[in-house]
Amino acid sequence: MRITQGCFSFLPDLTDDQIVAQIEYCLRNGWAIGLEYTDDPHPRNTYWEMWGNPMFDLKDAAGVMMELAECRKAVGESYIRINAFDSTRGFETVRMSFIVNRPKVGPRLEMTRTDVRGRTQTYSWTAAR
Repeated sequence: MRITQGCFSFLPDLTDDQIVAQIEYCLRNGWAIGLEYTDDPHPRNTYWEMWGNPMFDLKDAAGVMMELAECRKAVGESYIRINAFDSTRGFETVRMSFIVNRPKVGPRLEMTRTDVRGRTQTYSWTAAR
């Protein structure tokens, strides 16, 4: 199952050159870059682990790519995403977020449907074993 979250999620995985182009776009707009990773990419899991601190004063995509390379070395079998933050309104707003690393084998999820009152149905997701 392919996790589809953030920008470009329905496209093939971005190459490093394409990632650099997106980072340069973000930096031209004055957005800070942050790296996050997780082993639980469920859409309701909005709290991924941060890789270091957000890079607020960075002006060159090479710095982000160096951090991404270190993150891939340390947690290469995790989902890694790049977030671009805009602080022009006095608080951090995510302007762009996209996955730049996926594990070789993604998580398997099972959906369970439960019939409740009348015709109402509820759905839940659990990790497949």
